[in-house]
Amino acid sequence: MELTTDNKLKKLIIVGDRILIKPKKASEKTKSGLYLPPGVHEQEKVQYGYVMKTGPGYPIPLPAEEDEPWKEREESIKYIPLQAKEGDMAIFLQKGAFEVMYGDEKYYIVPQASILMLEREEDL
Repeated sequence: MELTTDNKLKKLIIVGDRILIKPKKASEKTKSGLYLPPGVHEQEKVQYGYVMKTGPGYPIPLPAEEDEPWKEREESIKYIPLQAKEGDMAIFLQKGAFEVMYGDEKYYIVPQASILMLEREEDL
């Protein structure tokens, strides 16, 4: 299968409470009109970008007690879902993020705890 812009992220599986974020292109000029050298925005402590994929969430531990040992037990894992959804604008701490390159594009893998704020288009 050839990777295209439509299906390149479909093969990625984000694990646990992690979120894949594509950084938003920062402007190269300040408000006063000065041009900034490349790399200045990457050194800031707070970054922002779009949520591309999310993990399943925080796993809930299975109960350890066996009150009826003859019954077959279902071993499906249940998760507490994450707040972030695909398409949200996320403001996150750079310190907790891991920068990865995938398909010649830069992404950040960020734990849910490092996200400070989400902006969603739909009403809550």
